[in-house]
Amino acid sequence: MIRCLIVDDEPLALNILEDYISKVPFMELVKSTTNPIEALTLVQDGNIDLVFLDVQMPELTGIQFLRIANGKTKVILTTAYPQYALEGYELDVVDYLLKPIAFDRFFKAAQKAQTIIHPSKTPVAEPVQVQQQQHNFLSDFIFVKSEHKIQKVYLHQILFIEGLKDYISIFTTAERIITLQNMKKMEDTLPEKHFVRVHKSYIVALNKIDSIERSRIRIGEKIIPVGDTYRDDFFKIIDGKNV
Repeated sequence: MIRCLIVDDEPLALNILEDYISKVPFMELVKSTTNPIEALTLVQDGNIDLVFLDVQMPELTGIQFLRIANGKTKVILTTAYPQYALEGYELDVVDYLLKPIAFDRFFKAAQKAQTIIHPSKTPVAEPVQVQQQQHNFLSDFIFVKSEHKIQKVYLHQILFIEGLKDYISIFTTAERIITLQNMKKMEDTLPEKHFVRVHKSYIVALNKIDSIERSRIRIGEKIIPVGDTYRDDFFKIIDGKNV
């Protein structure tokens, strides 16, 4: 078993990683904490194999933590800010996970850690359920009426959907599609595991979210507000979903 420690000043992030670790058969959670000083003590005692470490924390940054730990444990950095990746890899981190963290990406990082910490062990295959869910999502699609044609739209290409009175705009990785439709019907059509209504005018693809700051979601260069009516449900989904 890989003995794990989670260090993050956000309780929501702790809860998500705790849930993810519980799903990995070769990982054991020793402790999760918002206190990096307490975490350093555990590392220096030699009881931790792997730390999931946030970068931006008020008392001690993840980079400072790495320097003090001085190689006594393996580390996977977790952050919403990609600019720290290079410095992290220079300090020999196992992997670098950008928030919000999808479970399949987390599992790949866990497998990588396993090959480093226990090189004689054969990596555990990705759970069949996760593989099946990913396959179904990649191959699923909807048809929408656009101008004088009916257009096929693959779900995995959708970034977000914006309501425009009686029309909606579907923003995909390839194009923008405008269709005569209402948000409620589109919300009911899309699989709730992958898409969520966050505002009266917006539905977002959970796996396309780059970061969340207060009540604003970033997808690429687009900033999407989280409406008051949808806020609680949205953060419950972020807290509990394997996305």
